[in-house]
Amino acid sequence: MQTRTILVVDDDPHIRDVICFALQKASYSYEVATNGKEALDKASLFDPALIVLDIGLPELDGLDVCRHLRKTSEVPILFLSARDEEIDRIVGLELGADDYVTKPFSPRELVARVGAILKRYGAQRPDPDAEFASPLKQGCLSLDKGSRLVQVSDTQVDLTAIEFEILATLLGRPKIVFTREQILDGAYKDNIHVSDRTIDSHIRNIRAKLSSAGCDDAVETVHGVGFRLGPCQSAVTEQSD
Repeated sequence: MQTRTILVVDDDPHIRDVICFALQKASYSYEVATNGKEALDKASLFDPALIVLDIGLPELDGLDVCRHLRKTSEVPILFLSARDEEIDRIVGLELGADDYVTKPFSPRELVARVGAILKRYGAQRPDPDAEFASPLKQGCLSLDKGSRLVQVSDTQVDLTAIEFEILATLLGRPKIVFTREQILDGAYKDNIHVSDRTIDSHIRNIRAKLSSAGCDDAVETVHGVGFRLGPCQSAVTEQSD
């Protein structure tokens, strides 16, 4: 039984009922919102464990709701959309969503994705060795699996659970070039199908967040192959100039 509540946001009562019934069968508790403003109000009121968020909401759409939430919160977000355009998925992921499901969808798949996301966040049982493992470091960048803390020099960087796992994969073997498939295997451990384009979106997010903290060379693209960890020397260089 889950101890925290999932917020379901959709203006279509039939879809809300389908989602809520599926969540209830899987022993998740839930609250509902029918528009973007109500979603923001409820998210601030009871701090949901995850938000299932329709993009096509009236007035304040799902993308705008996500933008507002990401200013102050790292709550996991699973987007729903009636459109299957790649650009919509990319925009949603770049705004900080954790996953994306296209309507019509299988309720069982949606619940499986909800469970997979929650396992990657606080609902996941901690790695028993993580508390005692030394932080992973490269140049000005450090990542501590035990505390789930990422820093550029003395600046903390807030990453989503998936972004954290991707960066941990790269930092764990800094000389290796990882293919997108290898990164998918490392970050998505729940055997959920995810497009490799999703990795590109998460990499862009990681680069942007680390660059804002002073490290703009953290991830290198190896064309035709994938990605590897960069030298992470930007902030160090700036301090020594």
